Order: sequence, then structure tokens, then C-alpha cells
Amino acid sequence: MLGCLKRPVMVTADINLNVVVLTAAGLLSRLWHLTYPRAVVFDEVYYGVFISLYMKRTFFFDNSGPPFGHMLLALGGYLGGFDGNFLWNRIGEEYTSNVPVWSLRLLPALAGALSVPMAYQIVLELGFSHCTAMGAALLVLIENALITQARLMLMESLLIFFNLLAVLSYLKFFNCQKHSPFSLCWWLWLVLTGVACSCAVGVKYMGVFTYFLVLGVAAVHAWQLIGDQTLTNVCVCCHLLARAVALVVIPVILYLLFFYVHLMLLYRSGPHDQIMSSAFQASLEGGLARITQGQPLEVAFGSQVTLRNVMGKPLPCWLHSHQSTYPMMYENGRGSSHQQQVTCYPFRDVNNWWIVKDPARHPLVVSNPPRPVRHGDIVQLVHGMTTRFLNTHDVAAPLSPHSQEISCYMDYNVSMPAQNLWRLDIVNRESDSDVWKTILSEVRFVHVNTSAILKLSGAHLPDWGFRQLEVVGEKLSRGHHESMVWTVEEHRYGKSQDQHERELELHSPTRVDISRNLSFMARFSELQWRMLTLRADDAEHKYSSTPLEWVTLDTNIAYWLHPRTTAQIHLLGNIVIWASASLATAAYALLLLWYLLRRRRHVCDLPEGAWHRWVLAGALCAGGWALNYLPFFLMDKTLFLYHYLPALTFQILLLPLVLQHVSDHLCRSPLQRSLLRALVVAWFSSACHVSRALRPLTYGDQALSPDELRALRWKDSWDILIRKF
Repeated sequence: MLGCLKRPVMVTADINLNVVVLTAAGLLSRLWHLTYPRAVVFDEVYYGVFISLYMKRTFFFDNSGPPFGHMLLALGGYLGGFDGNFLWNRIGEEYTSNVPVWSLRLLPALAGALSVPMAYQIVLELGFSHCTAMGAALLVLIENALITQARLMLMESLLIFFNLLAVLSYLKFFNCQKHSPFSLCWWLWLVLTGVACSCAVGVKYMGVFTYFLVLGVAAVHAWQLIGDQTLTNVCVCCHLLARAVALVVIPVILYLLFFYVHLMLLYRSGPHDQIMSSAFQASLEGGLARITQGQPLEVAFGSQVTLRNVMGKPLPCWLHSHQSTYPMMYENGRGSSHQQQVTCYPFRDVNNWWIVKDPARHPLVVSNPPRPVRHGDIVQLVHGMTTRFLNTHDVAAPLSPHSQEISCYMDYNVSMPAQNLWRLDIVNRESDSDVWKTILSEVRFVHVNTSAILKLSGAHLPDWGFRQLEVVGEKLSRGHHESMVWTVEEHRYGKSQDQHERELELHSPTRVDISRNLSFMARFSELQWRMLTLRADDAEHKYSSTPLEWVTLDTNIAYWLHPRTTAQIHLLGNIVIWASASLATAAYALLLLWYLLRRRRHVCDLPEGAWHRWVLAGALCAGGWALNYLPFFLMDKTLFLYHYLPALTFQILLLPLVLQHVSDHLCRSPLQRSLLRALVVAWFSSACHVSRALRPLTYGDQALSPDELRALRWKDSWDILIRKF
């Protein structure tokens, strides 16, 4: 022991200077003047709102993706001391002094910078040369679109970072598998693969494409492992179990964790509450929770309730009635019952209150003790302010002629008797004796006489209906659509039989301490379902584009314009890199097809090792491009050029791989290889020149004349090369 103390402790490490230089260059290109411009740039106006809400712990809803990416951006704001006090009203607005612009843009910039050395490492792990790896990293480094996107408070650079990390981790794991399975290094890279995949999906749903890519490659390798006769059955099972845990179980747990942290942070009521169910709203501090705190849990005969439709589309709304009646004759010539209108109203209002009445008893108050309403009970719904009964009959609805009209019955002494009995159907019941509960129970009202179900059609009534939403009786019903399901949101026990006193009760609800805390899984399930099913109204945007325009770079986005000079930032790509990457993808596909046809004829042009390396490189790079690009042709949403950047990154990785393959296996003589190298040098010089020429539009720190701007138009980028050479 003493002998060890007499000698110095020595630590040795292998440092790849290429990685160090690439990392430094990536940091320089992405962090240079990061606070410029000190103004809101394009989608910063969108994500900034959510960051402010995180700072204020206020719930929000964003169906563009899971919350992990938003939380990373908010982390930058938190580290910079942002208090959330900034109105994200318009693009180009100057940031106030309390907004830490550098901190907010830091994490996307770091992700973009670290993508450069990761590109280098991926190519090395695929078994290609250091020169090829350096070429791939340099292309990622100088690509103008990647630089622009990484320098702003946007998501794409985070997504690309986790995509590349997932691929790199899997390749590291795969190479460890060859010589040290189940070692610490093996476990580290396997688990990191699952973590990176989960983070990619957590940033944007687009990350699932790379997740499927990794799962597909891992499944093929696992299938090959099963056929390895040198492994015992127990060893094979251990391999499969380890992959299942790391690539499926851990990503699922992490994905849930993202939502858990998200919901823990956002515990206050916010502007998007009404999209969620009443139970979800009641779990938030303030808002509906303040209104419903202490309400009776069990709905009883005589209860006064407001009924909210579960669907929440096109607007969250409550069952409503008022003194106005349906017109005698509609514009299309059809007649109505001329009964009192029943609608769905998208605001809280005193006319939303209804009394649950026992048909066998006259009183409209809750007895002592209360008699709870159960699944299957027959009830009448009495409108609180007009004391008229909810009714339906064989009269067509005003805007949905195949459905029945819903009204509050008025006795005109004609041959139209009241039909106001409804059977309560608790949709989410656990047993047939379940009690109707405030907020928690989702119920349907089935008309006893006609079997029609009370339903929100979603159509807006004309002016005679005050543009409120139509409610109908749906006869032909299979299953239970959300539009037929209602929940009690506000609830009190009615005490007065006198109508005047009852109206006064509407403003002084009974308070009984009842806890209604939703479990995390219930809140997660609802929030995730809303994210996947609730579609925003995608209006056509000035800079929207189609997937075909991305490949040809026939589109652009003006991100920011200086208010006083001609300095501006555009999202645009380096035409040399984009065109060459597309050509490399086509060349890879043709070469792969040629090799497959030749191998089918038992002609092996490549050694077995080179063949497996070629296939794996294509599966990850060409496959990554295809999986991150082709699905956009099936999407019915507004698309922008930045959606192509994850696919482009994989395509850029493929480009130097194809060039090395051509040099190693298709160039037969030293002269051909020398000629190819000269062409590659000239091509790379052209890419660098275009990148440098486009720099003013990438960083936005240089005023340009109209002629200079025209010269830098995307379609005219080739003119730059023509003038140079």
C-alpha cells in the first residue's frame, strides 16, 4: 500500500483528435453569436408560449408531439432564470431584457453541434475509413439548413441528435456483440439505444420512424442470432430478453416518465383546459377545480347538474336550453315541433343547469337521505330555469334530418304528447349497480319511447339558434361514440321546491368535501388519446410545401427579416449537398439491386464482409432516409421544409459511403481512383463555396442588396458555381 503511494497514479487515454476538432467546429458554427437576432424567429413564437406556461406551471395542450422536447426547451429557460413573462405575439418582435435568449437557444445548438462528431462515429462503426467518416461529418457541419435550424429555439436539431445517438449506440452495441457479449460496455450501449429511441419519440412523433428502423435492424440481427448453433438455448433466450427489455420496456417506461414529469410540472389550470374532460380539469389547481371543489360525488334524484359532452369537438360544450323555440318552418321547407330549443352551448351559463327528477315523484329536491341514481334507472331531466322537461319525438332535427329533434316540451294542446323519459346508461361502469358519479361517470341518455340516444351532432345552428351547436336524438347507434357521452361537471343537491328560490340556489352550490384526484395513468391515457385524435385546423401557410419539393429544394422559408435593414434569415439548403445526396441514394438503390440479382445467379462481386457492411450501411442510412421521408406523402397536414431535415441527415451519411464503395470496388485502376478523388475534391470545394455564399442568409448578420438576394435564390444556387468555375 505504501509502495503505491510512493509512485504517481498514471491515467492513459486514447483521444481521437478528429472527434475533438469536429466537436469544436460544430460548437463554433452553432454557437457563434447565438443571441442574434434578439427577436422572435419563426416557430419560436409557437414554442415560446409553451415555455412561458412551463415557467408558470400552467397546463397546456399541444398535439404536435410528446412533451420531452418542450421540457428540454423549457429547461434552457429555467437555467437562464426566465420567469415566463413575455408575450409571444408575433414573429420579429424584440425580446425584452428578462428573456434569456442564449439559454433558450443553447440546447438545440448543442444538439446540432454534437451531431457533427456523431456522424463521424457512425460511419466509423459501420466499418468505413476515417477519411469517409470525416467527409460525412464535414457535410453535416457545413449544411446550411442544419446550421440554421440548430441555432434557434426549435425541435428539429434535438430530434436529429437523438436519431443519430440511437443509431450510433446500436452500432456500438452490435460491434461489442462480436467480441464481448453481456459485458458492461455491451449493456451500456444496448440500454443507451433504447433511451435514445425513447427520447427521439419524446421530442416529436417523427422520432418513431427511427425507432422502427432500429427495431427492424435489431430484429434481423436477433433472427440471425437464433440460428447461431454455437449458442445454447439459454444464451439465446438471454440475448432476446435483454433486447426486449432494453429496446421495448425501457423506452415505454421512459415515455411514461416524460408525461409524468410534464403533468407534475403543469399542475395549474390553463388556457387549454376545456379540451380535456371534466375529471382532468378538476385535477388541476384553479379553474374547474375551484368551481367543483367539495361537490357531492353521487348524483341523486333532485340533483342540479350541468352536463358536458365528452367529445369536445368542434368545441367543448354543455347541454343547454333557453326560452326561444324552434321556428315553425325551416328554410328548406320542413316543419318543426315549435318546442323550446335544446342546444349545446360552449360557455358556462345559468341555462346549462338541469334537475334530475324521479318520474314517480313530484318534488324537485334531494330527499334525506339522498337516493342515488344508478345505471339503468329511468329519469327525467328538467331545465332549471324554465322547468320544462327534456323531450324527443318523431320530428326531424333541424340540421340532421335523419335524427330526431331534441326539445324541452311545451304543451300546445295538440296531438303531440310528452315523451320525456330517459334511461341512464353508465358507459364506464364497473357493474350494473354502479351509481352515477359527478365528473367520474360517463353516461348516455337513452330515450325510453324511441330508443334514440342524446347526441351532439356538432353542426352550428342558424341565427335563430344563436349559432349554438345542435343536439339530436340518434336512432341508429352502434357502440357509443364520444358525441353520445356526457359527464356531470357542476353538481349540487337541490333544496328548494319553489322556483324563485331554486334559481337563487344556482349561484350558491352545496359543498361536501369529496376528493377526486385522477391517477397518473388515467390522466396520461386521456392526454395521449387527445394528442393522437384531436386535429388542429391546418390552414394553408405561405411557406408550406410538399415532400416532392423538398428533394429538389424547390422551396424555402423566410424565418426572420430585420426591421430596418435587408438582413434576413432563411431556411435553405446547400444545393450541392442536397442534389448529391439524392443521387447517392439512387446510386445505392441501383447498386443494391444489381448485387442482389448477381448473387441470385451465385455471382458474388463483393467479399462477404464487404457485402454485410454494404447492406447494413444501406439499411441504416438509406432506410433511415426512406422511413423519415416517405410517410409524409400519406400525411394530411401542413408540411414545411424543416420536416425533411431528419431524412436529409441520413441521406448525407450515405453519400460518402457510396463514394468509398465506388472507389474500393468499382474503380479498377489507380488512374480511375485518382480521377475519382479529384472529382470528389472539386465537388467538396463547390459545396463549401455554396455554403459560404449562403452564410448571410444562414446567420442573418449581413445586409444584402436586392441583386445579392436574387443571386442567392435557391433555384439559382447553381449560378454561383457557374460564375466561380
